[in-house]
Amino acid sequence: MVARERVPTEKPPFTLSDIKKAIPPHCFKRSILRSFSYVFYDFTLAYLLYYLATNYISHFPKPISYWAWPIYGFLQGCVLTGVWVIAHECGHHAFSDYQWLDDMVGLVLHSFLLVPYFSWKYSHRRHHSNTGSIEKDEVFVPKSKDEIQWFFKYLSNPPGRFLTLFVTLTLGWPLYLLFNVSGRKYDRFACHYDPYSPIYSNRERLQIFISDVGVLTVFYGLYRLAMAHGLGWVLRIYGVPLLIVNGFLVLITFLQHTHVSLPHYDSSEWDWLRGALATVDRDYGMLNKVFHNITDTHVAHHLFSTMPHYHAMEATNAIKPVLGKYYYFDGTSVFKAMWRETKECVYVAPDDEGKSNGVLWYKNKL
Repeated sequence: MVARERVPTEKPPFTLSDIKKAIPPHCFKRSILRSFSYVFYDFTLAYLLYYLATNYISHFPKPISYWAWPIYGFLQGCVLTGVWVIAHECGHHAFSDYQWLDDMVGLVLHSFLLVPYFSWKYSHRRHHSNTGSIEKDEVFVPKSKDEIQWFFKYLSNPPGRFLTLFVTLTLGWPLYLLFNVSGRKYDRFACHYDPYSPIYSNRERLQIFISDVGVLTVFYGLYRLAMAHGLGWVLRIYGVPLLIVNGFLVLITFLQHTHVSLPHYDSSEWDWLRGALATVDRDYGMLNKVFHNITDTHVAHHLFSTMPHYHAMEATNAIKPVLGKYYYFDGTSVFKAMWRETKECVYVAPDDEGKSNGVLWYKNKL
C-alpha cells in the first residue's frame, strides 16, 4: 500500500475467521521451551553487556569512557526492551499454555523493569478490546479540536515539537502509569498503581496490590545496590537503560497507532475488527529482531494477541493477501516518522468538520 493512502473504513469483505484460516495452524502453538529460550537469550546478552561495561569501561581513557557509557545504556536498553516485549506476551497469555506460568514470568520480568504487571495487563487488555474507539480506547486516545489545550499553539513549531517529543519519550510512560496521561477519560482520578482506580474491577484489585509489591521489591533492591555501589553506579548500569526501554515503549506504541492514514471511530461506527485493523506495522531495521518483531507484526498481534511472537512474522505474511488494503505498513524511517506524526497528527475530526459521520481522521490545522 502507498504510504499515504488511507485505510478503508467500510466493513471488510472478510471475517476474523477468514483471516485465521489463512494462517498455518502451528502459528498458534505456544512452546514453553522456545519461549524460555528467548528469555535466556535476552538475559545472556544483557549480562554480557553488563560484564563488559563494569569490567572495561573504567579502564578507557576519559574521552572514550564518556561515550562508552551512553553506548552501553542504549544497547542495554534495546536488549531490555526485548525483555519487556516477552513480559507483554505473558500478559496476553502468549508465552505458554499455562496462565499461572505466564503470570509468574510476566510478573518477574515486568517488575524488574518497574512495570506493574497485572495493572498494565488489564488496562492493555482493554486497549485491545477497544482499539480505534474514540470513547473507550485506553492509550494514545486522540483529542478533538475543542480539547486541544490553549498553550498548544506555542508548541506548533519545530522547537515545540522537539520539546513535545522529548517529554513524551522520557516521561510519557511513568506519566501514563501514574496519571493516565494520554489515556481514556474516567469519571475520577485513574492511576495504574491504585487498586481502587476506576480502571479495574473489584475482582482485579488484589492483583493490583501484587503488582505494586513486585515494583516496590525491585525499588528496594535498587536502593540496596545504591547503598553498596553508589547512586551513580545504579543510574549508569540500570537507570539509563531503563530510560531507553521506556522511550522505545512509548515510541513503538505511538507509531503503531498514530498516522494520518488510520481512522478512529466513534460509537456510531466502531466495531472490533475495523478498530483492530486501524493500526500500522513499522520498520525499525535490525531492531525488529531485537524487539522480537513487535514493531513489524503489530496488525497480526491485534488480531490474534495470544499468538507467540516467534510465529507472528509468518502469520503476517499469510494474512496480507486476505487483508489487502486493510493491511497497513509504513517503511518510513522511525526518526522521520515520529517527527512527521507529531506534526501532522494533532487532533481528530471527520473530513467534513461541520458534520459527524462517526469516522475521524488526524488533522493539524487549528
